[in-house]
Amino acid sequence: MCKIKPQPKPITIHFLCSQAASSASLEFPRKQREMQASRARLFKEYKEVQREKTADPDIQLVCDDSNIFKWTALIKGPSETPYEGGVFQLAFAVPEQYALQPPQVRFLTKIFHPNVHFKTGEICLDILKNAWSPAWTLQSVCRAIIALMAHPEPDSPLNCDSGNLLRSGDTRGFQSMARMYTRLAAMPKKG
Repeated sequence: MCKIKPQPKPITIHFLCSQAASSASLEFPRKQREMQASRARLFKEYKEVQREKTADPDIQLVCDDSNIFKWTALIKGPSETPYEGGVFQLAFAVPEQYALQPPQVRFLTKIFHPNVHFKTGEICLDILKNAWSPAWTLQSVCRAIIALMAHPEPDSPLNCDSGNLLRSGDTRGFQSMARMYTRLAAMPKKG
């Protein structure tokens, strides 16, 4: 005599499929919500930048006309540094998970600085890596970069030549090189 094995109930199969479908459909709206939150945050920052244009003359932050996730900034070199008188351009690539994740920021203008990669413009700054907090804004990131320009950290260099000059105590050599590159790359050409 042959026994018939009971077949799994279609409801169980249907339940598993609908459960997988519902978790997939939950994922999509969550990503949309994150992106909407990021856009809202960036629009808020954009309005704030427009209001504060005259409040911070050292920073000019501009949003790309066609993409709210791409920004550029012009920052003035801090006074009493080899960067004084220079205007440096930064590029911001803001992730869709902003402000939970930091923006990627790099110098477009060549700069001789221990915490900036000379070829790529990558910046070694803790708030752009592991010390990021949603309390930071694009404007405050610019302020932190200006502070880093005034107070380099030679113990974690991306530009080893620059870092080695400072670590060996050759401040004069570092300042001379930094001033030269500021004149070449960050100052307007005369006539």
